[in-house]
Amino acid sequence: MRLITIVLALCAAIPAAANPDRWRGEWPNTDFTRTAVAFDEIMSGGPPRDGIPAIDDPEFIPVSEETRLRPTEPVIAVEFDGVAPRAYPIRYLTWHEIVNDVVGDIPVAVTFCPLCNSAITFDRRVGGDVLTFGVSGKLRHSDMIMFDRETESWWQQAIGEGIVGAHMGSELTTLPTWMESWEDFQARNPEGLVMDEPDAPRPYGQNPYVRYDSSVQPFLYNGEMPPHDIPPLVRVVRVGDRAWPMTRLAAEGEISEAGVTISWTAGQSSALDTRDIGEGRDVGNIRVRDGQGRDVVHDLMFAFAFHAFWPEGEWMLGE
Repeated sequence: MRLITIVLALCAAIPAAANPDRWRGEWPNTDFTRTAVAFDEIMSGGPPRDGIPAIDDPEFIPVSEETRLRPTEPVIAVEFDGVAPRAYPIRYLTWHEIVNDVVGDIPVAVTFCPLCNSAITFDRRVGGDVLTFGVSGKLRHSDMIMFDRETESWWQQAIGEGIVGAHMGSELTTLPTWMESWEDFQARNPEGLVMDEPDAPRPYGQNPYVRYDSSVQPFLYNGEMPPHDIPPLVRVVRVGDRAWPMTRLAAEGEISEAGVTISWTAGQSSALDTRDIGEGRDVGNIRVRDGQGRDVVHDLMFAFAFHAFWPEGEWMLGE
């Protein structure tokens, strides 16, 4: 399967030598003496710092006024008590990867790494400070490395931890949000809000990674492949250090294990299949709740990424 890389010279991405001296011109304020990872695990994803521009202060419109989204298009649902629910369409996050926002009184970073299919929302408060995140253009295990503009520390998106710089070892608080179809979100939240189309020259609604999730090999990834003969680009639901393959969830519909109940329903398009995101094959919707019916922090990522960041993690195969 071919990988169409329209986005910002991604087609020319070549791993760079792991030498922080080469990065200092672009990152003059990053403290490279503080690192929790080997520099040779970090490579260029193609675009430079801010080449994929994060969105600050997004604008929203009422759900009833949205006319661009297809019913099955994926959105990230952010639903906090006492605040109007918000949907962040993947058609925009594919091209921006991070949205810095404030929901109620919580400063959040809504993030999406297309190469890992990882959609995570973080609280931007760390040690009494509110951080603002950008896209570094660097990858580790094919996962986006974010940076904060206040200290220029580097953060691993998949795990929400500072890996280089002043915030090395700091952890972001992950909030319980999820990906679902636009149709499901608007049906549940007719009085909710949806992020409006950014004012930027991008082909929103198009997928620059055509057929990526049907590939046999992850892009810009040199690590080990998942065990148990699990294809690397199979989606898994990660809760803590456990992973449930979507293939099992789709077959069973609902699974209650390890203190959580995970439900699967049809109706969400893959954002990494066809060129038109709204026409992608159906990969289904997931909700993860605890015994009291509360939404649980989780991620829906590719199997290779789970294995890369949780090599000792538990695979929930139902065997």
